Amino acid sequence: MVIFIFGAVTTFLSLRMPIGNFRMPGTGMFPLLLGILLMALSTLFIFNLFFKNKKIELREKWFSLSELFPAQLILFFGAMVLATAFLKHLGYPLFSFLLMISLLRILGTKNWGFIFLLSFVTGLVSYFLFVQWLKIPLPKGWLGL
Repeated sequence: MVIFIFGAVTTFLSLRMPIGNFRMPGTGMFPLLLGILLMALSTLFIFNLFFKNKKIELREKWFSLSELFPAQLILFFGAMVLATAFLKHLGYPLFSFLLMISLLRILGTKNWGFIFLLSFVTGLVSYFLFVQWLKIPLPKGWLGL
């Protein structure tokens, strides 16, 4: 329900911006589509949850703080905060590469070769997509890319 509400708020606020059309999208086009997508996917999830034949058992117990905030989640958000803080200094290509390395490692990927390869490909593809093709001015950092 929280995701649905977030999608509805995103959709509502995006309607205050110029939408444009698909050939010349305005600043509100992406948030509008994102909000609609969030609402649609959360609706599908809610319907799946309610119309499933299995019974869902709710645990009636107080959760400890370690169950609510596992170390993996804290490390994940910590990596996001640190990466965002150093985005201007590192530059976008190095930022995306290092962020992917840290997130894949935090999420439990153990194969370092796979981590480096996926991080390099992700950084390269996102750099060419956002900087070269879409011409979005992202921080260059000390690499100058």
